[in-house]
Amino acid sequence: MPRPRFSDLHTWLNHRYLGNSSITTYYALLEACLIGVVSALAALLLKDGIGSLGWLRLQAVNRFGVGSLLVFSSVLGLLAGLLIEYGSTATKGSGIPQVKAALARFPVPLSLWVAGIKLLGTILALGAGFTLGRRGPTVHIGAVLAAQLSQWVPTSPQHRRQMIAAGAAAGLAAGFNTPIAGVLFVVEELSRDMSGLTLETAIMASFTGSVISRWLGSADLNIVATMLTPPEGNFFQVGDIPFYMALGVMAGGLGVVFNQGLLWGLTGPQQRLSWVWRMGAAGLVTGVVIAIAPPVFRDNAGLREFLITGDSSWQTILLIFVLHFMLTLVAYGSGAPGGLFAPALVLGSALGYLMGSAKLALLGAAPQTTYALVGMGAFFTAVARVPVTAIVIIFELTTDFRLVLPLMISTALAYCVAEALKPGSIYQHLLKASGIELTDEGENYDVLGTLQATQVMQHQVETLQPSMTLGAVWQICQRSHHHGFPVVERGQLVGMITEVHLAKLGSQNPQRPVRDFMDRRPVAVHPGVVLSDVLYLMDRHHLSHLPVTEGRKLVGIITRSDLIHATADQLRGVNRAYNTDPSYGVYRTRAPATGEGRILLPVSDATVLHRLLPLVAAIADQYHYEVECLHIITLPPHLSPAQTPINLQPALALLDTVRQATHHWSAPLHTQVRVAHDTAQTILETIQARHIDLLIMDWPGRTRSAEFLFGTITDTLLRESPCDVLLLKPAQGFGLGAQQQQSTPWLIPFSGGPNIYAALSLLPALAQLELPQSILMPQVGAGEGDQELQQIAESLGPKLPCPVVPLALPSQDIVTAIVQLTQAKHCGLVVLGASREGMVQQALHGNVPEAIASAVSSTVILFQVAQTH
Repeated sequence: MPRPRFSDLHTWLNHRYLGNSSITTYYALLEACLIGVVSALAALLLKDGIGSLGWLRLQAVNRFGVGSLLVFSSVLGLLAGLLIEYGSTATKGSGIPQVKAALARFPVPLSLWVAGIKLLGTILALGAGFTLGRRGPTVHIGAVLAAQLSQWVPTSPQHRRQMIAAGAAAGLAAGFNTPIAGVLFVVEELSRDMSGLTLETAIMASFTGSVISRWLGSADLNIVATMLTPPEGNFFQVGDIPFYMALGVMAGGLGVVFNQGLLWGLTGPQQRLSWVWRMGAAGLVTGVVIAIAPPVFRDNAGLREFLITGDSSWQTILLIFVLHFMLTLVAYGSGAPGGLFAPALVLGSALGYLMGSAKLALLGAAPQTTYALVGMGAFFTAVARVPVTAIVIIFELTTDFRLVLPLMISTALAYCVAEALKPGSIYQHLLKASGIELTDEGENYDVLGTLQATQVMQHQVETLQPSMTLGAVWQICQRSHHHGFPVVERGQLVGMITEVHLAKLGSQNPQRPVRDFMDRRPVAVHPGVVLSDVLYLMDRHHLSHLPVTEGRKLVGIITRSDLIHATADQLRGVNRAYNTDPSYGVYRTRAPATGEGRILLPVSDATVLHRLLPLVAAIADQYHYEVECLHIITLPPHLSPAQTPINLQPALALLDTVRQATHHWSAPLHTQVRVAHDTAQTILETIQARHIDLLIMDWPGRTRSAEFLFGTITDTLLRESPCDVLLLKPAQGFGLGAQQQQSTPWLIPFSGGPNIYAALSLLPALAQLELPQSILMPQVGAGEGDQELQQIAESLGPKLPCPVVPLALPSQDIVTAIVQLTQAKHCGLVVLGASREGMVQQALHGNVPEAIASAVSSTVILFQVAQTH
């Protein structure tokens, strides 16, 4: 019998009946159970991995002495840093801020790769002796696995957020064996969602994860029974109230100091170091401190037991508090994967014992174990700002109701003091430091009320001219699949034509111009208008197409299908308009926005600038375009674009060169400098923000990778750019516009399609730079479109100062034929059209444009037209 294949499983999972069932509550609850099981297994792997490395560390100390701690901690810290730096920087820290952002529908990475890196990185970091916990990573891993499962099995987009929340709840429950606290933490801190489905799935996943973890023995906090069952009579008394209040105040103040120390560790001057060296240095510091500290510091579990016994002096407990406090700041500030739950509970227990010792010294009696438990809840509240979750965690760990009243006193005061000093949990501040600011914690999230018109509009629009005749418009409508067309004059919106208009004009004279029957006062919106307003206008005025304008300048258009796709993408967690670490503008100049369009010119150095400026000037003059000059300063992934000091002198010198070279231009010139991690993403951001019509770039040259045509940056822009793209490869020794001894023919292979038609429209502008001897237009594919080619040659003739000669290109090898013709005719310029579906996608069969450009010594232009709406 043949073994079942993965494709068969995928087909079964996506069966129509199962797919339709995915929108039901029962299906969501079953998926939540599966998430609970997977999260519990991940918690077990994490616990056993950390335990194994911790055992090896202790064995090394016993065999080689305390000096081995320095080597062990440093090496494992470096390995963890390498894993985070080159595996996924999204796995640094506890992971709870990432889950919080994901539940607010920010598209943070949530994949199986992230879960694996998080698991291994946490094992290495905690095995190195970092004073962090594994519960935060367990929450992160649970949420990531839930997100991955929701991609593998049919899941309603409306349920995907609930599945991520359920995974987070299951992770916490699996780590602490506290199913109720797992649910409350999701509701109180992560999602702030009290809807029925969220609670039901979180409860089911949390219950399942806790049961499986208890069965497998992976959900203990290493707290011995003497602490979980304090002696009788040592609980709440009236005389304890002032001390519990003082404990709450101290926990609140120290919790704020702790949070600020964590933030400084991640955003201070040391951020200029890579994650590798930061974690390696943290490992070295940890190893040194543990080596010279009392032996109890060598085992985190042993440290907790040492605190629990209550037999130590207050001086020893104070030393433990101070050292654990500082080591946690060092470890977390390095970006090491690890949570804050366990450190907060340890610090809280030490603080509670100190308060109990104070009462013992003053009054002669004190339930120190009770104070330690209450201190755990109070300090955890001050850090995470989740008082209810803190109370329930301690209650579920001890199952003793008598602790609730003292816990309520201390946690309430700790929360009030901490909020008064510095509002917001540590997770909110960590997100804000990374550029993500949550307003209502994801409550009542409205896709249409969040996205703006500029994020979903189509930049390339089929437009009409006011002078066009009614007959010409009818022909355009027959060829197009659209039902509405903006009427544009010199780049400005002057009217709108729809099929409803045309249906009423069937008996009119076909020679009537568009301006006579267009809607002269079309409804339009600004790019910053939210989609809820867009939908309202389209519904109120019965529109299928809504133009987007800046003033009167047309910059895009929105259709009803665009609204549907945008909403579906958001519900599926896809938001291409958002970048978790966007670029940051550090300099810009603006000229009057008087052009009919806009060219974007990314410049990296003066050489590229001088090669491209003549071409940019000619096109800007021909089309009355503005020019946007962009310089990008790239940073390593571990540096924040918004917070890293930058030396602007080289960039400003380059832009000054631009201004000197363009001082005689009539076209408006804008300049800007942006700091970023990703060059391609920054260019795409600029295209969208500045409503670019044409992107002009230098040809990147050959690439040795079979996976890429022109390299990752250029390939990304050719694939995703919403505007036209022009690549220029200048001839060796001279380029387009350079002085030559005599004019040469130009070669433009014709294969039909919008790209080559758009490239042909550039010829009058190119002829301003260099007068061609003739334009050779070989037909790619003999006998196909010969009549069309002849008509195009005749129409181009009056616009160019040279003859246009159509030719046949019978060879089946396009590259060889074009190269041979270029060499035989000594062509000075070759213009190629490329599309996402055509030439650029021929990587599997050979990079046709790159092969031609590399084989000829002529100047080569590759032109790709943007996709229309």
